[in-house]
Order: sequence, then C-alpha cells, then structure tokens
Amino acid sequence: MRAMVLEKANQPLQLKKVSVPKPAAHQVQLKVLACGICRTDLHILDGELDEPVLPLIPGHQIIGIVTKAGREVRHLSEGQRVGVPWLGGTCGHCPFCLEGKENLCDEAQFTGYQVNGGLAEYCVANADFCFPVPEDYPDIQAAPLLCAGLIGYRSLCKTGDAKKLGIYGFGAAAHILIQAARYQGKKVYAFTREGDTASQDFARELGAVWAGASNETPPEKLDAAIIFAPAGELVPEALRHVAKGGVVVCGGIHMSDIPSFPYNILWGERCICSVANLTRKDGKAFLALAPKVPVKTEVHVYPLEKANEALADLRSGRFRGAYVIKP
Repeated sequence: MRAMVLEKANQPLQLKKVSVPKPAAHQVQLKVLACGICRTDLHILDGELDEPVLPLIPGHQIIGIVTKAGREVRHLSEGQRVGVPWLGGTCGHCPFCLEGKENLCDEAQFTGYQVNGGLAEYCVANADFCFPVPEDYPDIQAAPLLCAGLIGYRSLCKTGDAKKLGIYGFGAAAHILIQAARYQGKKVYAFTREGDTASQDFARELGAVWAGASNETPPEKLDAAIIFAPAGELVPEALRHVAKGGVVVCGGIHMSDIPSFPYNILWGERCICSVANLTRKDGKAFLALAPKVPVKTEVHVYPLEKANEALADLRSGRFRGAYVIKP
C-alpha cells in the first residue's frame, strides 16, 4: 500500500510502498477513507513531541471501513464504518484507568505517534478504541470530529457552566467548539493572531458575539477561556480577562513556556488547567451531541501524496477550518 512515512523529525514525510498491516487478535484492519491532520501532527514532525516510534505513519483522525477483524473482536464487523482517535489504547488496570481517567494512563499508546496512523491506504486499530461514526456525516466531514472535535469538547466540559467563553486560536478545534458552545447557550468571544481578520470574520459567521486580536480586551469579563494556540504567553493574557472564579483551559498537547505573571491576575480563585488526550466516554458523548447541534465542519481536502503540502498550509494557516487527507 501507499503510505506517508516520517523517518526522522524535522524532515518531510516520504511517500513509500509498505506492507498492508494485519490485525492482531484485538484489532481491526481498516481501509482508510479520510484522515484529518492537526497541530499535534506538526508537533510530532517538529520533534516537540519527542517519543514517536520511528519510522512512523502519522495521522490520528481516521475514518475507515473495517476490512478484517481480529479473532477476539466481537462488536465490530467487516463493512462497518468507524472512527479512530488519538487515544489508541491503555493498560486498563492502573488507578487512572480504573477511575475512568484513562486519558492519564502512563502506558497509553497514541495513534500516529506510538502506533501507525491513517496517512496510508490501510491501518490497524485497537477495536475497543474505535467509535461508530454518525451516519449523517460524510467521511471528510467526520474526520475532524475525531480530534479537533473531541479535544474541543473535553476542553468545553472543563469550563463547567460558564456563560461567557473566550477562545484563543480560531482553527479546526475552535470552529467546531463554537458550534457546540452556542448550542449550549454560551456567548463566545474569539481571539486570533493580530491582523488575522479572516479568522475573526469566520468566528463571527459562526456566531461569535465579538472577535479580535489576542492582545485586545473583550467588551466584558469572561467566565472562562480556552486556549488552542500553542503560545504560553496567552495564559496570562487570558487570565487578565477572566472574572473571579473563572478558569483558563489549555487545550493543546504542546505549548511554549508560560511567562511569569503577577499573582493578582490569578487571585480571586481563578485557575489554570490543561486537557490531556480524551477518554472513550468523551468520544461517545461528543459523537452523540454533534448531530444534534448539528456540528458542520469546514474542510480542505488533499490527496495522500500531497500530505506535506497540507501540513505546510496548516502551519501557515492558509485556510480556515480543518485539513483532511483522502487516500
């Protein structure tokens, strides 16, 4: 099969012919229909997430059709369409797993990082970590739900009953999250890079009550803020705009160092928290919610051999919405 392979950090992916993977007893083999890419992939390529199993086929927002099922798989069958997220497997027996916090498992494996992902014509995945995909979503529309959607949803849950929500970084996750937030009756304030009027206009189109640069002051105090941009300097910036008792949620897997800041912008029982990965419970809850909203994803599609071009466009923010590879 054809696959885009990462041989070494800070090098482009290589289009190669490799063997079609065979499923182990607990796995399914999938014909890949679509695979989203996001900033996590860039962090892997750039060596900022420094524990990949190389050589590696990246990609962790996979929509595929089951072509073979391992002998222990009972709940999935050939011909079924499923989604594969970032969380590719856990130990199942550590305190985190037993307490429903499998996203924190120290032995977790991640799709497109420790196990090969979906930038290929076929892949294998742990059957217990595959999700049925809502029928209303075409393949390319469904793929971004598997990471941008799930991480955005977990971040949203961390904000509790906040009514005035700030979102820093208006990319794939934000354009999905704002739809869910508005469905819940929240007012959304969008913050973008200075001068990025296109993203600000996009946020307003999706219902943001205000949009501006990340160094601007919103018209009122926020109850919570979610930061998707991997820029540590946004943490104190967001804290300054969050009211007492509010929370700043860091929704990315990687962020530059957070600079020092005065205690008075944290005081008043404000807090900072991070979001780590996702749980299967998150996946089931969000994929049940998405059709009710309904969440609509805006995507830009590339063939497999142009994955490097797609990653470059993602890095530069050339397009709004999400980026999807279609083998």
